[in-house]
Amino acid sequence: MTAYAIAHLQDVRLGAEIIDYIARIDATLEPFDGRFLIHGMTPEIVEGPWPGDLVVIAFPDIERARAWYDSPAYRAIMPLRTENSRGVTMLVKGVEPGYRATDFLAKIGLA
Repeated sequence: MTAYAIAHLQDVRLGAEIIDYIARIDATLEPFDGRFLIHGMTPEIVEGPWPGDLVVIAFPDIERARAWYDSPAYRAIMPLRTENSRGVTMLVKGVEPGYRATDFLAKIGLA
């Protein structure tokens, strides 16, 4: 099942360290089959506040997403981002093909 690394970044200081981070991150993704779906985009907000930018990286599964995040190659460049921006980063499993919203109700015993 596809998994995602998602970051909501705010107050990014676009200096030499962030430029270095951007230049090096692709190489950290390759061994884990990670690929950008969204990178540094400001969403079109249709409800509620959203300050900042969005990054979404897809991985074939949650194990590879975790392995990438914990990899020495990524850990080596992570401070270039964390010391030059604020934000929230998360790993999340996607849903199976064919998933429907009502599947959630069945999962929690309400369907």
